[in-house]
This record gives sequence, C-alpha cells and structure tokens, in this order.
Amino acid sequence: MLVFFKFNLNNPYIEYPLIIISAFLSAYILSTITRSTFAKLLDIASESLKIDVTKFNFIKNAITFTIYVCFTIWVCAMIPSLRHIGDTLFAGAGILAAIVGFASQQAFSNIISGIFIVIFKPFRVGDNIKIGLDVSGTVEDITLRHVIIKNPENRRVIIPNSLISSQTIINSSIVDERVCGQIEFTLDHNTNIDVAIQIITEEIKKHPDFLDGRTEDDIQENVPEIRVLVVEINPVGVQVRGYAWAKDGGKSFFMKTDLFKSIKDRFDATGIHFAQMPKISFGK
Repeated sequence: MLVFFKFNLNNPYIEYPLIIISAFLSAYILSTITRSTFAKLLDIASESLKIDVTKFNFIKNAITFTIYVCFTIWVCAMIPSLRHIGDTLFAGAGILAAIVGFASQQAFSNIISGIFIVIFKPFRVGDNIKIGLDVSGTVEDITLRHVIIKNPENRRVIIPNSLISSQTIINSSIVDERVCGQIEFTLDHNTNIDVAIQIITEEIKKHPDFLDGRTEDDIQENVPEIRVLVVEINPVGVQVRGYAWAKDGGKSFFMKTDLFKSIKDRFDATGIHFAQMPKISFGK
C-alpha cells in the first residue's frame, strides 16, 4: 500500500490531478491484491468444503467498493475545494454504517458465522449431520447466510448460520462415515439369553449392509465380528444390545429397521418374549 503525502507544488492544476491519479491508482492496486488473496483463500476452502466460490463474489465486490469509497474520501479531504464534500461523505458514511449495522445485526451475524464455518469446517457439503435434537440429514449447500440440509423425508431444512453456531453438531462424516447402530431389546426374565444372543448375531451378520467394523488390532486380538451384550438386568427384564456397523448413517438406519423386524420374527418363532411393563394399580 502506498504511503500518501501532500504534494508541495505551487500549481494546483498539477497537484490535484496527481493526488487524484495516485489515489485511484493505489486503490486499484490495493483492490486487486485484496481480491486476489481472498480468491486464493476461497479456492483452498472450496476444495475441502465443496463450496462454489461464486457464492462469495459479493464479498469481493464489497471489498472493492469499500476501498474506492475510502480513497475517494481521502481525495476530497486533500483538495480544499472538495473538503466539505469529503466531510459530508465521511459523516454520511458513519451514519449509514450505524443505521445499516443496527438494522442488519442478524444478517451480519449470519455472515460472520458462515465465514467461521468455512474456516473451522465443522461440516462439509455432503456430510451427514445432526444439529441439536431435531434436525438431521445431509448437508446440501452452505452459504454465508444459511445451511440447507436434506432430511430423510427429502425435505430441505434451511437453518441460519448464527443458529447453527450455537448448537451441538453431530457429524457422522467428518472423519469416518461408518456408523455403529445399536439394536436393543428388553426381554423377559425367563428368556434363554444365549439363544437370543445367537439370533441377534445371526440376523446382523446376514444383513447385506452389515460391515465389519473391527480394526486390525481387534482382529489380531480375536475380538468378535459382532458383539451382543447384556447391558442391564432390572425388574422389568433383561436388556440386550447388539452392535451393527454400516457404511454410513443412511444405511445404518434402514439396516436397523430391517433387523428389528427379522429379529422379532425369529423371536416369535423361537418362543422368546419381550418384557412386559408392570401394571400400575391406583388406589381408590
């Protein structure tokens, strides 16, 4: 960036054009450098986040506009005959900034949150995420104002970036897309648990979407391919839980629904019963 100084020339017809030319030439150079640097940063972000950089063109244009406005005010301040215009522009810019800032607090909050999403990358386009307790699905688009999520019903949920920034995000794709689903049943106390565990294991293993989730160390240590555990015994019954790995969250969900049905059918055929909730009697 060029350092400006007041030209010590006696002829204003030479001094003022030089001020104007040098100011706008400097503004052009600074704008070009800033836009180029910003574009490179966006290219790097777009490779990892799969974001279309054209969505950020308005930011580059805003940067250019701001630079030229600042240099225009400087030129007006340097030329005595235009100084009152510069003062008016400066005061007007301050008032306009205050009005726009007050009226657009939420919009700017969304923009800042969108920039943070780009920088810190809590999720990318195509990731399977859950936001808070209610919204889950696949990230379809990320803008500076909002994120579009396609839920399992094929509906689009549009969430402002500022709201996402204040929520807990569960990302099933950020490092490893595999999901370990839990298949859980509460069985009657008289159930033959070994038979129940065998049925659950067989049904999980033969499902086409089942994935062996063991690491190399697990295989060397002879860890079972499928784990079915008794996780709790209480007055209601015996709680049994099977762990079934799938390629991603979508396959895990549909695999669980299939397994609930197939295991229920096997239980019925084998005479295994689910626990019955105790009846509650109220006094008169």
